[in-house]
Amino acid sequence: MARFVRWTAFGAAAALLLAGCGGGSSSDDKSDKGGGRTSAAASPSDGSSSTTTALPSSLTAQKLAWGRCKATADSPAPGSDWQCATLKAPLDWSKPDGRTIDLALIRARANGGKRIGSLLFNFGGPGGSGVSVMPQYAATVSKLRERYDLVSWDPRGVAASEGVRCRSDKAIQAAEDIDATPDTAAEENAYFQDAVSFGKGCQKAAGSLLAHVSTTDTARDMDLMRQVLGDTKTHYFGISYGTELGGVYAHVFPQHVGRLILDAVVDPTADSVGHAENQARGFQRALDDYLKSTGQDPKQGTEKIADLVKRLDAAPLPTSSGRKLTQSLALTGIVLPLYSKSGWPTLTSALDAAQQGDGSELLQLADGYNERDASGHYGTTTHSQRVISCLDDKQRPTAEQTRKLLPTFEKISPVFGDFLGWDTAGWCHDWPVAGQYDTPEVSAAGAAPILVVGNTGDPATPYEGARKMADELGKGVGVELTWKGEGHGAYGSGSDCVDSTVNAYLLDGKVPRDGKVCAS
Repeated sequence: MARFVRWTAFGAAAALLLAGCGGGSSSDDKSDKGGGRTSAAASPSDGSSSTTTALPSSLTAQKLAWGRCKATADSPAPGSDWQCATLKAPLDWSKPDGRTIDLALIRARANGGKRIGSLLFNFGGPGGSGVSVMPQYAATVSKLRERYDLVSWDPRGVAASEGVRCRSDKAIQAAEDIDATPDTAAEENAYFQDAVSFGKGCQKAAGSLLAHVSTTDTARDMDLMRQVLGDTKTHYFGISYGTELGGVYAHVFPQHVGRLILDAVVDPTADSVGHAENQARGFQRALDDYLKSTGQDPKQGTEKIADLVKRLDAAPLPTSSGRKLTQSLALTGIVLPLYSKSGWPTLTSALDAAQQGDGSELLQLADGYNERDASGHYGTTTHSQRVISCLDDKQRPTAEQTRKLLPTFEKISPVFGDFLGWDTAGWCHDWPVAGQYDTPEVSAAGAAPILVVGNTGDPATPYEGARKMADELGKGVGVELTWKGEGHGAYGSGSDCVDSTVNAYLLDGKVPRDGKVCAS
């Protein structure tokens, strides 16, 4: 079976992979002390903000031991500009005096004029490592570093922050052969049995952590970071899934919202099935735009690719590595170049090769997305993504319900629909812990204005989600900025209008008019 790639993008990391293949101000105090006062945190993982529990000063007054960052198994050590530290956070936010877990942080200090405070980054997933991605993204946000400390972290359950590995490299590769769009009873049984096996592996690896890695838990971690970093307000840049995290944070802690940017916006009104439909629509829209750019008729081009994918379901293609290009791996290979317009020529070459019987290039793209290196070692982003999203999502469609949904998915996208339709049933099938909500609560009455940035050509988080997020945040809070562009995310993607608007908001507190549009 293919790994359950949900294509809830890993934000900026997707573009980096391709390259390789307002409201109040914070304290200007540059100390790392959190101020020893007792503070309050909203109630634990139920998503409610109505109950508060006092936090002990042993948490809020932590002094972080910043030091040189070390290399990890998946990334080299960054340069001397970067410092790393470990933050203690409660395992269970309803028991702040109980057991703690370690959260890995990374920062680069502000290097320009009057410091505003810390600017937290989440690059998406869920499951993406901020510690690994932040140094790679620093050049894109160098202007922001003039007045902010650039800070990111590995959220709970991710990489260096109690990260979870649910199965071995050997088991991951074996699972790639399982059909993720089952056509027979035997294939369907294998598909769901693999889902059960994956969940049991996560439960064994994570233990008690499995019930405490929700988006709401991470939002509470963010507010603890704010206090320990010495900031009176939270300034935040969320990309892709990071926009959902930002919206949840604003709901739980509206009074602590400073300047928040939400770019490549997840639709907060969509449940897990609606989200999958949105992604099928978004990737098909991006595929149509790609096909138009090559001079092809989108309908005919889609049919040609869908036919290729169908053939692969029955007969995987050989590759130069000796492995086979399965249908699911091919779909993942097609998806990756759609994250950025710069990847379109790579997609053309890979599709041409596959049509001629060589799956090597699409497999290489899939391996890049799946974090598989030349030695056969896989990263754990998808593992973390699954444990977080299955704790968040309450919806658990059955196989029978999914079969009824498939015609809708296939109509939305002849290429991606079948895979994403089955994924709604397989992703959290028989998961060891119950999901928490149908849709995240992001209403943030009383919060400072939050800038929501939507890209009309975004494949992974379709443009319509930006307006819905702005509306859900509430009147006077959600402010929408539109970019008529391509790719996943808008800031740093080539629009001077977008970049200058975001910079003016973050650096000078200038809130644009709601509905401002930046042409491509």
